[in-house]
Amino acid sequence: MAPNAQAQKNHNELFPGHVSTLAVTDPELIEIFDNFAFDEVLRGSNLDARTRLMVQLAAMIACQAIREYRVMVGAALTVGVTPIEIKEIVYQAVPYVGLAKVFDFIHVTNEALTERGINLPLPGQSATTPKNRFENGLAVQKQIVGEEGLRRLLASAPGDEQHIHRFLAANCFGDYVSRGGIDLPTRELLTFSMLVALGGCEPQVKGHVAANLNVGNNRARLIDVLTQLLPFIGYPRTLNALRAVDEVTAS
Repeated sequence: MAPNAQAQKNHNELFPGHVSTLAVTDPELIEIFDNFAFDEVLRGSNLDARTRLMVQLAAMIACQAIREYRVMVGAALTVGVTPIEIKEIVYQAVPYVGLAKVFDFIHVTNEALTERGINLPLPGQSATTPKNRFENGLAVQKQIVGEEGLRRLLASAPGDEQHIHRFLAANCFGDYVSRGGIDLPTRELLTFSMLVALGGCEPQVKGHVAANLNVGNNRARLIDVLTQLLPFIGYPRTLNALRAVDEVTAS
C-alpha cells in the first residue's frame, strides 16, 4: 500500500531522499494523506510552489507543529524559498502568534539553516528606527487596512485602549510588517494563514481578508491559500476561513 505515482513524484521533489518512518508504521495513513496533500490538493489550486510552502510554514508556526515545520523548511529551501524569507516568516509570527509560541521555531529555523551551511545572522531587514517606527508603521497600516477603516478603528477605541493601538502601529506594523525580505502582498497572505491556523480569530481573519484585497490579493488567491493549508490545519478552521472570505467578498 503506497501513495499513487503522482503523489510520490510531487513528494520526492520536495523531500529528495527522505524516507518517512510513518510509511513503515502507518502505511494506510500515509497513502491517504499523501494522495490528498501531494496530488489531489495540488491539482485544486493555482498557487506557485514558493508561495505554497511559505503560507504552510506560517500556518505550522501558528499550529505549533514544530516537527512538521522543521521538515517543511527543507522543502521550502528546495523550491527556492530563501533563508531570509524563512526567517521573515518566523519574525512576522511574533506579533500575531506571540513570542512564547514562536521561540522554539526560531531555534529550529537556525538549526535547519546552519545544518545547510548557511551562516547566521542573515542580513538585517529592519526598515524602521526607534524614532520613525510609529509613523512608518502607521503608513503601512493605512496601506493595509485603508485610511477610512483605520480612522474608524481609532475613533471607536476607548481612551484607556489607545496605547494598544499605538503599539499596533509602532510594534506590529512598524517593527515587523514593514520589514524587507518579503513583499507586502505576500506578508498579508502569511498573516491570513497564521490567523486562520490559530483558530478563534474570526474577526481578525475577516479584517485580513479585506486587507488582502486592499494590497492586491483577490478571492481566488485566498481560496488557493486555504486549499493548500487544508491538509495541515483541518476542515473546521478552513471552513471558518471560507465563511470569512465569502462574507467579505460578498459585501
